[in-house]
Amino acid sequence: MQTKNHITDTICALATPSGIGAIAVIRLSGPEAITICNSCFFGKDLTQVDTHTIHFGTVRDGDRIVDEVLVSVFRDKKSFTGENAVEISTHGSPYIQQQVLQLLLKNGAKSAGQGEFTLRAFLNGKLDLSQAEAVADVIASNSEASLQLAMQQMRGGFSSEIQKLREELIHFASLIELELDFGEEDVEFANRDDLKQLVVKLQTKLIHLINSFNLGNVIKNGVPVAIVGEPNVGKSTLLNALLNEERAIVSDIAGTTRDTIEDEIVISGISFRFIDTAGLRDTKDAIESMGIKKSFEKIDEASVVLLLVDASTISENQLMADVKNIEDRIEGKNKRLVVIANKVDKANQAVISDKFNRVKHVLFVSAKDKLNIEAIKEQLFNYVNSGALNQNDVIVTNARHYEALTQANEFLTKVLDGLDINITGDFLAMDIRQSLHYLGLITGDISTDDLLDNIFSKFCIGK
Repeated sequence: MQTKNHITDTICALATPSGIGAIAVIRLSGPEAITICNSCFFGKDLTQVDTHTIHFGTVRDGDRIVDEVLVSVFRDKKSFTGENAVEISTHGSPYIQQQVLQLLLKNGAKSAGQGEFTLRAFLNGKLDLSQAEAVADVIASNSEASLQLAMQQMRGGFSSEIQKLREELIHFASLIELELDFGEEDVEFANRDDLKQLVVKLQTKLIHLINSFNLGNVIKNGVPVAIVGEPNVGKSTLLNALLNEERAIVSDIAGTTRDTIEDEIVISGISFRFIDTAGLRDTKDAIESMGIKKSFEKIDEASVVLLLVDASTISENQLMADVKNIEDRIEGKNKRLVVIANKVDKANQAVISDKFNRVKHVLFVSAKDKLNIEAIKEQLFNYVNSGALNQNDVIVTNARHYEALTQANEFLTKVLDGLDINITGDFLAMDIRQSLHYLGLITGDISTDDLLDNIFSKFCIGK
């Protein structure tokens, strides 16, 4: 691969974030990792120590002591990368970090590329490709749910599911290939009824995985929630109440919010990204008009739309018109609309209830007094079907995996269509091979340098 060192090189990089900290960890991996570290470490002969041991000593450049360090040694297949590896824990001075790295490079190591340690773990059979991708997801996780999904995938839950599907399909593929070898004798090793049953069963599993992507994607990246409504209905006040901080400017002057304001909170382990939008109204103000245009864009991007209305002043006709306007915009787009009736402290409760009796999914709140704010959070959490997560079902979170599963499923559909019209085995074999190809792309049983470059270039250096 052009962007990575040769697998026989020994690589090094800072494994902790750059900058000042209490400690920093510098990682080496490769055939000469222990030898190179030993050449500048004084305290113990690292070439003679056991794997998974830690040793205290000093890193020296000639007679000059660079730092007192702890060195962790991992040998061969017992390391993360599947080769000799060393981790040097130094003090967190950026100067010390650079001095140690330069010393290692001077003694024969090469600078690691992005994701190169995890790439080596994949190339050395320590992880398959989907597990390797999950390493990056673990690092990037910002909620309990996203971490849980990434850890499940890193432990091989998704990989094992894909491997089972491939193994069952490979069995029939091999029988059909065998038929082709005896084409002139008109023999049938692969029972077509059994093959049809298998494909239907595999498609059921694939479709379940494909459908889980919507849930997995929002858990991984956060659920986008757009707060929309007319000016001065309390959108910014609601955002501040949800975040429990003064994030947005609150004013009685209509049109105060002229751009979108975003912030994020975690509700019961799920991350939600709230977007406070400009008030929806007709205006001649050019800047405010741009903000309103952005508001509609955010509605299109959101998974949940909170339509906020002033319960004390809105008429029933206007309410139903506003609801229909949003419903028409999100129709058929797998989005959820929740109507929030704000300022219930300013009007007669009976009048308000009567006004909203035709609206589904309505919550009555006072953003100013923080009344019923928790009910909004509960409603949002219920929107995310976390049952699959709690039951440890396999959930797809990676867009590349989703695309590969979709392609594999399409070729299985072609297999079924072919069985229905009794096409010859060579055409069945072609479609089965294509389905196996796309399943193999997920785990790395089939991979190219371009694919690996694209995946690991998104990792940080040092991982």
